[in-house]
Amino acid sequence: MEKACRDCHRIVESGKSVCKCGSNSISKDWSGYIVIVDAEGSEIAKKLGIKKEGRYALKVR
Repeated sequence: MEKACRDCHRIVESGKSVCKCGSNSISKDWSGYIVIVDAEGSEIAKKLGIKKEGRYALKVR
């Protein structure tokens, strides 16, 4: 089961307890996700404050 970082919302692969951003605040309770392919050129990434490519949860509890 995948988890999401409470700080940056990046989806973390199962078995990992630390996000790439360095946070260890990982949650199993998240919903929706978005895939950012071009963070610099994406208007959605800018609105969400996402600076790097990857998969992100829309809501993390």
